[in-house]
Amino acid sequence: MRTRVGIIGAGPAGLLLSHLLHRAGVESVVLESRDREYVQNRQRAGVVEHGVAEVLRATGLGGRMDAEGFVHDGIELRFDGHGFRVDFPALTGRNVVIWPQTEIVKDLIAQRLADGGAIEFGAKATSIEGATTDRPRVRFLRGDTEEVLDCDVVVACDGFHGIGRQALPEDVIQTYDRVYPFSWLGILADVPPSYEELIYANHERGFALGSMRSSEVSRLYLQVPNDDSADNWSDEQIWDELSARFALRDSDWSLARGTITDKSITPMRSFVTEPMRHGRLFLAGDAAHIVPPTGAKGLNLAMRDVTLLSEALTAYFGSGDETGLNSYSADALRRVWRAEHFSYWMTTLLHRAGDRDPFDHKLQLSHLHFIAGSTAAATQLAENYTGLPSV
Repeated sequence: MRTRVGIIGAGPAGLLLSHLLHRAGVESVVLESRDREYVQNRQRAGVVEHGVAEVLRATGLGGRMDAEGFVHDGIELRFDGHGFRVDFPALTGRNVVIWPQTEIVKDLIAQRLADGGAIEFGAKATSIEGATTDRPRVRFLRGDTEEVLDCDVVVACDGFHGIGRQALPEDVIQTYDRVYPFSWLGILADVPPSYEELIYANHERGFALGSMRSSEVSRLYLQVPNDDSADNWSDEQIWDELSARFALRDSDWSLARGTITDKSITPMRSFVTEPMRHGRLFLAGDAAHIVPPTGAKGLNLAMRDVTLLSEALTAYFGSGDETGLNSYSADALRRVWRAEHFSYWMTTLLHRAGDRDPFDHKLQLSHLHFIAGSTAAATQLAENYTGLPSV
């Protein structure tokens, strides 16, 4: 099998890259180890930055998002028994869209197949060869049969545990890592959200987040210890704890309860690999970096990576201009580190440390009150949350 750009991974990054390249007349093949049903039903984040939403709209993928998603003009911070709304349009002129990654992937797959795109489901990439040559190749298994995809360029969008990053020589890369001393217990519940916009709560018992999947399905999270298990929590305990952490003084607001359909534990980690290129092998998305989900940056960083890379590849295949390819890693990493910092800042601002140090908690409350009282501080949060236009 032969193509110009071999893409490993049919997540949002790999699929969007294939879509953008197709629109520019550049051929690609996407290799995905799982079947289509599995890929289309993976539950992931659902906050789409303003700029990423604009890319989806500009490339014909925004129809369902605009019809069924939720435009959010702010978030609410809850702390010390009070609530403060961060007004995105007033502070930045931008907003975000609540639209699950699951739905983005469905639309991308449908569009690629309608355009005659090559998505090879059930094709498990096993090795990348010749990354420093002008004819790299990807070996993959389809069932028990080994096949080879010959390419001009390989892009690994295969996640943190994929083979893409592992293909970079150890003496070429530098990794930066931070593991946080807490995790999230996440639930899906068949109950309409009790809030119009996301709630980020700092409480002496730990962080809580109120989000949504649709007008009928709520997505909520609790900070828990790293060694905790979803099996340790009954449905009633979860609702009681969420209600306690979201509680407001002098308000009759209450959290609606419903049937919990899914429980899972998500660890919190920051990770970056440098560089994001080795010869003709490029990394994008979780293959190169992960962020704690507090800042809602994982999906958006991946989409930004491949938008940048698609422009560089289009110039290269169109005119032989390698400027964008040569600067891709440095350009992408500038945005990555900005998002890493924002995600770290949001995480440390809102979560209680493992030792529940009361001094640290007082510092958090002081900063949260500062955000509520300072237009400049609130603007900084809003600019980062909605997505900086350029970095």
